[in-house]
Amino acid sequence: MSFEVEYMLCLLLAVSPSLVQSQGHVIDKPVTELCLTCICEAISGCNATRICTSPEKGTCGIFRITWAYWVDAGKLTIDGEHPESERAFINCANDPHCAANLVQNYMKKFNQDCNDDGEMDCHDYARIHKLGAYGCQADLPYNYQSVFDECIENYEDQGLE
Repeated sequence: MSFEVEYMLCLLLAVSPSLVQSQGHVIDKPVTELCLTCICEAISGCNATRICTSPEKGTCGIFRITWAYWVDAGKLTIDGEHPESERAFINCANDPHCAANLVQNYMKKFNQDCNDDGEMDCHDYARIHKLGAYGCQADLPYNYQSVFDECIENYEDQGLE
């Protein structure tokens, strides 16, 4: 991922928290920004142009959020939008900050040790995000695993765990 994209993602995740609202807002954030960046990179290449326009089209935004994931994560919305509005899911999932908060809520709700290493960490969050809360012990798709591992290794090599 280029420095500019990485910088913009971190900037988007850090600013405008007051724009994101929900029935139950994000309190604890178990996933680090570095982990969010690597999940984003693995799931979509952090390609912000891959948005969706309807829930029927499957996954939306840089974290490739599904409608069911959005519901499980608390139906976050942006700009005071009502969670039951027709575009609430699409608008949040396509917004990097709102989508990152969805990931935080989802991980808080379904936090578990998927790889049985005795820790709940970024590797578990990457599995939960891709495979779901009830399938996270399965094998990750090769491309997703490879991109995620390379991203994590790059940060470790820079001393930025």
